[in-house]
Formats: sequence, C-alpha cells, structure tokens
Amino acid sequence: MSSNAKHLHSIDAGHYKNTAGCETEVMPIPDIVKISMSQNIGAPCKPLVKKGDEVKVGQVIGDTDAFVSVPVHASVSGTVTGIETQRNAMGGMDTLVVIEPDKKQELSEEIKVPEITDMDSFVAAVRASGLVGLGGASFPTHIKFNPKNKDEVDTFIINGAECEPFITSDHRTMLEDTQNVIDGALEIMKYLETSQGYIAIEENKPDAIALFDKMIAEQGITNLKTFKLQARYPKGAERVLIYEVTGKECPAGVLPADLGVIVSNVTSVAFFGQYLKDGIPLIKKRMTVDGDAVKTPKNIIAPIGTLIHDVIGFCGGYKTAPKKILMGGPMMGRAIFSDQMPIVKNNNAILAFSEEQAYIPEETACINCGRCHQACPFNLLPTGLAEAYENHDAQMLSDLQVMQCMECGSCSFVCPARRPLAFMNKLGKGIVKEAGIK
Repeated sequence: MSSNAKHLHSIDAGHYKNTAGCETEVMPIPDIVKISMSQNIGAPCKPLVKKGDEVKVGQVIGDTDAFVSVPVHASVSGTVTGIETQRNAMGGMDTLVVIEPDKKQELSEEIKVPEITDMDSFVAAVRASGLVGLGGASFPTHIKFNPKNKDEVDTFIINGAECEPFITSDHRTMLEDTQNVIDGALEIMKYLETSQGYIAIEENKPDAIALFDKMIAEQGITNLKTFKLQARYPKGAERVLIYEVTGKECPAGVLPADLGVIVSNVTSVAFFGQYLKDGIPLIKKRMTVDGDAVKTPKNIIAPIGTLIHDVIGFCGGYKTAPKKILMGGPMMGRAIFSDQMPIVKNNNAILAFSEEQAYIPEETACINCGRCHQACPFNLLPTGLAEAYENHDAQMLSDLQVMQCMECGSCSFVCPARRPLAFMNKLGKGIVKEAGIK
C-alpha cells in the first residue's frame, strides 16, 4: 500500500455512509423499463428497434456511427411498446425505448465472450460492451483506453475513492466484486502496456484496502497495489486524484494521458473484468439508495431503464414526501424533477431528501472570510470570480481562471453566507465562451 505526503486543498463534507455495511440486493425485474438513447457524453444513439419488436437481454437496441458514442443494450427480454421522448436532468430531451419485460430474461444470441488478441480487438471489445465512465462522467471508455500517446502512458489509476457523502456503491463493488476489479485491471494494463497500477481508496474503507492487499499478495501480483487516500472531499475528482497518487498537476484542458496516466472508476473496471468472462454488456447498475425520505436505504442492483419510482419502491417507498431527489451525490449530483425518470448507466446513487434535510439557508452577504479560497483544490479565488460573474466581466473571469474550476462545490459548501459560488462559476464559464476568450 502506498500514500502521498503532499495534498491539494480539501474539505470535510461529512461522510454519511449509512449503507456501507449493506450488502447489495438484486432488484426484481420491474413491469416496465425505459432505456435512454443518451447514456454517454457525446452523440446519442438512434433506436434500432420499433414498437412491437421482441428483444432479448444484451441485444443492441441503439447505436450510432459517431466517434464519441457507445451502443445501448436491452436490459430485459420482452416487447418494445413504444419510443418516447422525455426531458432529462440536464434540461435536454432524451429518446427512450420502452420495453414491457416478459420476466424470462432470455439472453440475446449476440452475446459472446470477447476474443481479445491485440489493441484493436481490445478497444473494439470495450466499445461493444457499452461501457462508459461509471463514476458519473459517462465518457465512452473505449476512447479513454485508446490514447494517441499510448507509448507515453505508464500509470493506470483505479478510482475507488468514493468521496461524495452518502454513496457506498463503489465500496460494495470493491468488497463484493474484488476479483473482477483485479482481473479487469490486469487486462486493461496489459493492453495499455502500463508498468504500474494503483487502486486508490479513501482511508475510511480499511476493509476494502485490506481485502485488495490480501488478494493481490496471494496471487503474486507485483504491478498493482492499493493507494490510501485521505478521507476528504474531493479526493475522487480525476484531476485531484492524479496529483494525490503521482504528484503531477493536471490543469483543465490537459488530458491525463498527456501526463502518462489513465484513470478509470473502480466499478467500470469491475464490470470489464466480468465482461471478459461472460460477454454480457452493461445492462444493470449497482447504486446506493439513501436519504431521510427513503424508508429502507440500501445498495441495490437494478436493470438499466428501471424507473426511479420503482427503485424507491424496492427500498420500501418514501418515508416522507421528498423535497429533493438527486441522481448522484449531494455535492455534484443532479436534482431531478420527477421519479418517473429511468436509471442510466452512470447512476451511482439515488438520494431522496425531506424538506428538512434538503433545506438551504437563505443567502447573505459575503463576509470576506476566505474559507472558499482555502477550500479550493486549485487555489482559485471564488469571491473574485463571483464578482466578475455578477459584473458579466468575461475578461476578469478568464484572468481569474474560471475555466480551471471543476465545480466540485467545496467553495459553496464552506461558505457561511451560503452563496452559490460553484454555480456562479459554471455560469461564468458560459460568459467566457460566449466572449470567445481562449
């Protein structure tokens, strides 16, 4: 196990890992699934099925020729009952393939264990699996695993930090799918030709660290080891994680591969380890369901396309009317307007908060305490950025490096005046782009 003495600024956002000890429960097949054709950063897929078609588990039901894209697969067997559109959490419109399951879960004839013999077949297999970044980013993994400067990449980092409050699904993956993580990592490192790999885990998960250390030692693996991170937020952010593990700074606009590093979420790696064995594409997702509005918080595995309402129902339903429902964590997750939205590939949590838990105090005037600056991992000046945003000053926003902000929310969290500093930075980036400043 390794660790680093140098650290970027971070905060104690509270952990609230209420479900860390809850073994994952597999949710029964629901009565309806709605599978989005927009489950990755980049181009959405086009439906390859129509109303009335019979589909089987793992069948490709959406794809596109666009470079930044991955196929979408049926998570259930059954009948396509329609093609719908629905507004998503980002405000855009998604195309949904609606399937009424027959509950038989018949596997598609398309499913086969991938035959990987070289880099081209490795990349093709990753794309065919439908894998995207499962830590929340949803970037197509086959592109990440095929850097233009592969000869310069020597380090593979598996992100098991899980620094967001409440979420424990990655923790359960590390405890329950440990061998798949190891197998997936070794195969990925083989084709990336990296000399060293690190499984980066926060120190508040000693059971996961100990289990990996034990299994790696027993299997005589010498090029993969654990790396203990501080249990602070946002240690799991890619740019922060790279610094914590390697000491290399990764400014916005610089690809990790440019620094000789590839980073992948631990659940992504575990999925690929299993895919190598059975060829079943990404059709289900482990996630944490928590929040004080949920009757029985737990970790679950559900078919992709399951409605959030049904997920909550599997957890006993609502204990009280939810004031806010989040896809993801409270720091960087997205609030949704309806629990009739479906689960997508990069969902790692559904959090439902009561009015009391979702309460945000009224914003007051800045007291110039400097806490926001002290919290920022990249030493930005949030108060100056906020002033530039309020003045619509694109040049000042650029000079103060608003584009370096990763919108982790640390500044907003520590602000005693409860100013939405991170959100102002997000909007400030739009002002800079509109002004054409590079």
